This record gives sequence, C-alpha cells and structure tokens, in this order.
Amino acid sequence: MFRFAHTWVLYLLVVIPILIAFFAIMRNRKRKAMEQFGDMELITPLMPMRSSGREVFKFILLLLVIFFTIIGAAGPQFGSKLKQVQKEGIEIEILLDVSNSMLAEDIKPNRLERAKLAISRMVDRLANDKVGLIVFAGDAYVQLPITTDYSATKLFLSNINTDVVPIQGTAIGKAIDLAAKSFTTDESASKAIIIITDGENHQDDAVKAAKAAREKGINVFAIGMGLEQGVPIPDGKGGYRKDGEGNTVVSKLDETMLKQIVAAGEGVYIRATNTDIGLDAILEEVGEMKTALLEERIYTDYDDKFPYFLWLALFLALFELLVLERKNRYLMKINLFNKR
Repeated sequence: MFRFAHTWVLYLLVVIPILIAFFAIMRNRKRKAMEQFGDMELITPLMPMRSSGREVFKFILLLLVIFFTIIGAAGPQFGSKLKQVQKEGIEIEILLDVSNSMLAEDIKPNRLERAKLAISRMVDRLANDKVGLIVFAGDAYVQLPITTDYSATKLFLSNINTDVVPIQGTAIGKAIDLAAKSFTTDESASKAIIIITDGENHQDDAVKAAKAAREKGINVFAIGMGLEQGVPIPDGKGGYRKDGEGNTVVSKLDETMLKQIVAAGEGVYIRATNTDIGLDAILEEVGEMKTALLEERIYTDYDDKFPYFLWLALFLALFELLVLERKNRYLMKINLFNKR
C-alpha cells in the first residue's frame, strides 16, 4: 500500500510546467535577439563553444531535481504491516446510469454531473460503511469493488462519463443483478443498493431483479433524475440528438418503473430536483438499517521512503553543477573517427 504523508506538498508540482513555459519563452527571446545580428548560419560558426543541447540538458536536470525534491517532501510511504480490524457499518452499492439520456440538462448542469456531485458529498458523510460503484447503460460494469477507501471512491467517480459503457441503453435489471453479486459474503452485514437513473428501462425485468435482491436480504433504493415532461438530449455539438427519422430525442423520467423497483426491493424512491438530489434522504433511510461488524485488512504501519528521493535529487543537483553550458575545449579536440 503506497501513500503520501503530506499530499498537499504535491500541489507544488505545478511549478514544473510554469518553469517549462518560462524556459521556452526565454529561449525564444534569446534566439530572436541573436537573429538581429544577422543570419544564424553565419553567426553560429563565430560561437564554437556555444552548446544549445547542453543548455536544454541542464534544464532537464533542474526539473528532475525539483520533481524528486517535491516527491520526497511529500513523504512517500509504503505499508509494512497489515492488521485485521472490525468496524460497525453497512454495505452500499451505488448504481449510476451513464446512458446518453443522463446528459439531459433538466437537472443542472446535467443529470450525470449532478448525480456525481451528490455521490461525492454522500461519500464525505460515510464513516465505517463500505461502498462500491457500478456503472450501467446497455450493460453493467463494476467501476469500483466495494471498499472503505473513500478517496479511491471519489477518484473513480470523477472519471465516470457516458463513454465508460460502450453499449447504449438502460439495463437496470442487469445492474441490480451485478450489484447483488458484488457484495461481500458476510451474511450479518446489512446491504443496500442505490440506483440513480432516469428510469427509462426497456431492456430487462428490473422489478424481477429487485425482488431477487430483496430475497437475498438486500434493500433497493432509487433516485429519479429528470422531469416527467421530458427534455431533449444534447449531442455535444451545440444541438440535440435525433432518432433515425430525424426527430429530436426527448428523455422523460419514468417514475412508475422506479417506484415498482423500490416496492419490490422494499426501499424508498425519491425524485431529484435542482436543489436536492435526494441522496441525503436515502442515506438517512439506509442509516436506520441494522449495522454489522465489517472486517477489513488495513495497513497500520508505514515505512518512509523519502530519503531515496532526496538523495536522488541531491545527486542530480551535483551532476547539474558539473555540466557546463559551454562545450569543453579539450573534448572537442578528440575525434575518434578522424582519418589520418
């Protein structure tokens, strides 16, 4: 297990692209200044000791010194001791619809981005609960196995878009079946599925899947994204998606389907609005479920590895000092391929 003890130090890495931009600007200015004296092909022979390559090489060394210094200061650590711990909590699988209809903008900025923001805020409220992410459209995939690593959850969440599932559609039933198989085998742990979708399911029997999940002791909750009157779906080019006949595709919230799903899963349904997605209310309902002792293996001891990075930075700094910007007059006299 790798981590940084002081992650805020990594923000200093922003200085590297700034230095690269500054270096490029200064080299361009120097070139233009030299061009004012005449043709570069005539001027270059007059400066035999000048080495443009050495200048670039020294700058690269400087960047590496800065990079390894910052990495070392951030405190890289590797986990060295695993420990089995028990925490009271529940297991939650979040099923996020990533079909194109989730790009509709009746929920600002659009259904998908608003849902991701709400999930991120919900994760911030979790303590000892386990959470997993499943994305679905015409098929369903595990985006993140169930875990208590909330930082990883938010990282995976940030990378979700409508392209992560190549097959379009809305297979809610398939997503529920996958979620039911993705929980741990701990029978004492309470389990909940939270579906976030516009409910336009036309591919499988989601109600049957929810009922099967409930028979396994899993409660199914749902949040409806969108408005019943429907809105067109942006095509990413300033217009709206069209069907095969050239008509604008309108995405409507199917509340009837979602209410049937949660009824079968003995959960709660909430319609999202622009002011409240509804995850907080769902989380309160989930919080009333019976908690269980969830076992997890975590790293309790970490070995610091920062000296390796700082020693490397020091070595490169010394090497950079030894490299001259000008050519070495003695080395220039050596020509192994000179014909006698």
